[in-house]
Amino acid sequence: MPGVTIVGAQWGDEGKGKIVDLLTEGADLVVRYAGGPNAGHTLVIPNKTGGHDKIVVRLVPSGILWPETVCVLGNGMVVDPLALSKELDELVGKGVWTEGDKRLVLSDRAHMILPYHLLVDGLREKGQFAVGTTKRGIGPAYEDKARRNGVHLGALRDLARMERHVARALDAWAPTIRAMGETPPTPADVVAAIRPVVDRLVNLLDDGSRVVDDGIRGGKKVIFEGAQGTLLDVDHGTYPYVTSSSATSGGACTGAGVGPTAISRVVGITKAYLTRVGGGPFPTELNDETGETLRRNGGEFGAVTGRPRRCGWIDLPALRYARRVNGLTDLIVTKLDVLTGLPHIDVCVAYDTPHGRVRDLPINDLDVAKPVYERMPGWTERVETARSLGELPEKARAYIERIAREVEVPIAMVSVGPQREATIPVRNLFA
Repeated sequence: MPGVTIVGAQWGDEGKGKIVDLLTEGADLVVRYAGGPNAGHTLVIPNKTGGHDKIVVRLVPSGILWPETVCVLGNGMVVDPLALSKELDELVGKGVWTEGDKRLVLSDRAHMILPYHLLVDGLREKGQFAVGTTKRGIGPAYEDKARRNGVHLGALRDLARMERHVARALDAWAPTIRAMGETPPTPADVVAAIRPVVDRLVNLLDDGSRVVDDGIRGGKKVIFEGAQGTLLDVDHGTYPYVTSSSATSGGACTGAGVGPTAISRVVGITKAYLTRVGGGPFPTELNDETGETLRRNGGEFGAVTGRPRRCGWIDLPALRYARRVNGLTDLIVTKLDVLTGLPHIDVCVAYDTPHGRVRDLPINDLDVAKPVYERMPGWTERVETARSLGELPEKARAYIERIAREVEVPIAMVSVGPQREATIPVRNLFA
C-alpha cells in the first residue's frame, strides 16, 4: 500500500495540518518526521453543536483526531518533554486522547529539547545575529545531535544515566551561556525539571522505525507528515534563515527510519499566495494594503508564536524548485478563498538577477533578485462552497490551472476554507 509524504512547498504555514487531518480518514499511520514544537498545525473540525472547534498541535501528528489511527513522533524530531506533556493535557481536555492510549508512539531515538537549549535559543535571538527563530530550543537541540552531545528520549528510562549525558552536554554549552551573561543550570536541575513528566512519556516510548516498518509490511496506509517548508530546509532553504532539520521529502526517510521504497507519492502543499515568518529574503513580499489584506483575511499569525506573517504574491520559480528538490508527484493549493475580492493577482514567473533573467529560483541571490510578474484578473465570487473545480469561478479556476501548468505537477486538491468540508478533491492520493 502507498506511503504518502506531505511537505510544505513554501516557507511553511501552508496548511499541512488540515490536509494531513483530512487524508488521515483513509490512513492507518501518521508519522511526523522532522522539527519540533516550532511547528503549529491548526485543525478545524466539526463539533456536536453544528459549529467548529480549533485544535493546534505542535508535536503530536495531525492525524491524532482520528481514533483508529496510530500516530508516531519519529526519530528525526526534537521533542521538549514538558511541551509534549502540556500538549497531551490539552488533547485529554478536548477528549481527543486518553491516558494510556497506545495509538500515540514516541520514538525512543528522537532527541530531547532540554532547558539549556531553550536558554541558548532565547539569548541568541536577543543578539545582532538573530534569525527569527521561535525560541523553542530547536536549533541548539539539533546542534547537540550533530556534535554527538544530544540526549535521546530513551534516556528517560534511566534518569541517572540521563544526568551523565546532560552533564557532558552542559560542559560544552557552559562557556557559551556564561559569555551571554547567564548561569548554566546544573545537570541535576535539568533532570529535576522534567522528572514530573517522565513516567507519562516512558509509557509512550517505542522503536518508531520498527512500528512504521511493521505497518508498511502489514499493508497499512502511511502518511509521513513534514513540518516547516522546503525553503526552510537546512540544506535546500534560504540559508542561514532556515530551520535546523530536513523539511524536504528526503527527511521523511531518515526522520521516520524507513527506506525510499516506502514512499510512493510526494505531495507539496502551497498557499494560493505566499507567507514567511522571521528574517530572510522574500522578494514577492507586499508591504502595502494588499499585503495587509492577505494577512487579515488569511488570519496570518503564527499558531505557535502569534507573530504576524509576512505576506506576498505566489512564487512559481519557488514552486518549481520545490518540485525538483522534493520530487513532487502532486500539488495541493490551500487558502484560495483568501484571494477573493482582489482586483488582480500578480504571479511571479521569473527573476531578474545580476546574471540575467532566470525561470529557476535564484536561491543564492534572492536578496538582490527582482521578481518578474504577470498579472491575472481577480474574482469577486465566493469560493467556500465549491466542491469541484467546475464550481469555482472561471478566473479562480484559471489561476489554479496556471499554477499546475507552470509547476508541471497535477493538482490533487484545493482548499477553500479552514474546515474539513471546505475542500475540492481532484485526485485520490492513496490510489
